[in-house]
Amino acid sequence: MDPYAFGKAPAISELRERELLVFKESCAMQCNNLNLLNLAFTHRSFANETSEEVGNNERLEFLGDSVLGMCVADWLLRNLPAKQEGDFSKIKSVVVSEDSLAMIARNLEVDKYLLIGKGEENSGGREKKALLADCMEALFAACYLDSGFEVAKEFVMRFLKDQIEAVLKYDYHRDYKTSLQEYMQKRWRKCPVYTLVKKTGPEHEFTFFVEVQVNNQTFGPAQGSNKKEAEQNAAKLAYESVVVPTLEQ
Repeated sequence: MDPYAFGKAPAISELRERELLVFKESCAMQCNNLNLLNLAFTHRSFANETSEEVGNNERLEFLGDSVLGMCVADWLLRNLPAKQEGDFSKIKSVVVSEDSLAMIARNLEVDKYLLIGKGEENSGGREKKALLADCMEALFAACYLDSGFEVAKEFVMRFLKDQIEAVLKYDYHRDYKTSLQEYMQKRWRKCPVYTLVKKTGPEHEFTFFVEVQVNNQTFGPAQGSNKKEAEQNAAKLAYESVVVPTLEQ
């Protein structure tokens, strides 16, 4: 592999080398190329602010997204033979989501190892879900490039397997907005109406509160880390109150 195909990593000091080795050991990650690992932790904001000529983790993130998708798809097909293709798509969409990957990143304390610029640091960059999720994808790619697909799959599924089992157990994969809309259109020829009630918290980490109106009934407010998530949670409230009882009759 061309060592600069994915960008030049920042120089690794003795302290940084110890940090990277600690991370590898803490999560049992096989990646002998520390420059590749260091690049996976390098955000664009750091590359833009440093005096070094260095790359960032965006190319690794791009590759890691495909590695992640392949690993999850492979596991689903091998372990859930009774499920249909539509089920696989719904499960996969949840377990490879930004929320899912950010949760894994926080559990691995990825934020401690990120290289980010001062501006990003001051705006709470280490806590941003998108930034953490992107870094996880870059780490998956680093593992794949260093050690091959089978090793990368073992690394990926060590964390994603629990996410899949949670989806299967709690039915998190249901798209409540779509299900609620389909029910309303069929029964009343109407669509749900969502209203953003308020948003609270610091600018880099808002909490959104949304209500939904279903045939003159209002449900919520339900909250989420973004408007889409809050709408989905409000739809879940309405679906369980309006639709589920009719299904159980």
